[in-house]
Amino acid sequence: MKSALTCSYHDFSTRYGMTMMNSIPCMIMRGGTSRGPFLRMKDLPDNQAAQAEILISLMGSGHALQVDGIGGGDPLTSKVAIVERSSHPEADVDYLFAQVDVLNRRVDFNPNCGNMLSAVGPYALETGLVALQEGMTTVRVRNLNTQRLIECHVPTPGGQVAYEGDTTISGVPGCAAGIQLGFLDIVGTKTGALLPTGNAIDTIDGLQVTCLDAATPIMMVNAADLGLSGQESPAELDAHSAMLERLESVRREAGLRMGLGDVSQSVLPKPVLVSAPIDDDSTLCTRYFVPHRCHKAIAVTGAIAVATAVSVPGTVANRIVVEAGKLEVDGQLSQVSLEHPSGFIDLDVEHRNGNPVDIARVSLIRTARKIMSGTLFYSLPSAPGQDMLTSRAS
Repeated sequence: MKSALTCSYHDFSTRYGMTMMNSIPCMIMRGGTSRGPFLRMKDLPDNQAAQAEILISLMGSGHALQVDGIGGGDPLTSKVAIVERSSHPEADVDYLFAQVDVLNRRVDFNPNCGNMLSAVGPYALETGLVALQEGMTTVRVRNLNTQRLIECHVPTPGGQVAYEGDTTISGVPGCAAGIQLGFLDIVGTKTGALLPTGNAIDTIDGLQVTCLDAATPIMMVNAADLGLSGQESPAELDAHSAMLERLESVRREAGLRMGLGDVSQSVLPKPVLVSAPIDDDSTLCTRYFVPHRCHKAIAVTGAIAVATAVSVPGTVANRIVVEAGKLEVDGQLSQVSLEHPSGFIDLDVEHRNGNPVDIARVSLIRTARKIMSGTLFYSLPSAPGQDMLTSRAS
């Protein structure tokens, strides 16, 4: 077994103060606006701390450029997808997402990534985990980070995965084949409730915020309440140190109120600034943080949370949309378009029986591309775990 070999090398290197090189099969894929290695769970040790140690080496964390690994020096390209056959009766494969910190030797298994999820279906088909069908193949995915199910509809003309097509998504150059993702049972993925504090609005440090959990926990703030237009670029927001410090303080308190505990070492909840859009065809303008830097686009799960919040009466997002005349009071929007720094993302929100807090499904289109397939090499240090923190998926 690979995991047994990994552990034996680890013990050997620790005993003799050496660094051992190991290898693992890998496929590097772009999923949505993210990129990273896709690995099989069977090729990794069972222990999550040992998994984190390997991922840190693979990605080259602890250096701004991640020069000693394959990370791209940005949170969007320092992500890992771990996939395996599922034992769940309604799923074909399991998907565990890992966010690998760029500057720190740290891995967070707690959040989810819907962009990387875009490539899970193609990866499962490419590696034989799911049988290819003619025309379109549906891959049912269980997300181990959230224990939720997602349906991935992958174009497979001629019984092969199609990557070329005419679908464009903001933040990615060129066109590709569209992959439809349907997120099921998204409410309360981490906290068990859509509004974990029990309120549509909470006041923290003088700011009115909405704490909401749909696909991922977020904390929404009206950009105007921070003295911002909401149209600032990620670079401008990242340079606004006083605002970032205040946002982080509010985020930590929001985490406590949401029942997530001390979130100082976690990326959840994600802060989102919302404002009225510029484009008349858009619903909201967003600036999404990950959580200490502004995302150059918006995460799929974050977009799902914001799109859900639009129809929940009294939330920060709902108030802005109602004031802009894009939604009647107590109305619901089934089609939501969000502006973000790289463009737009469109989502379809299906409410059960017209109930704004009972969401049956949220769907959207993404694209993916296979970049390379082969072997990655990693080293196991003689002092394992140094400067490394991990968070478990719940």
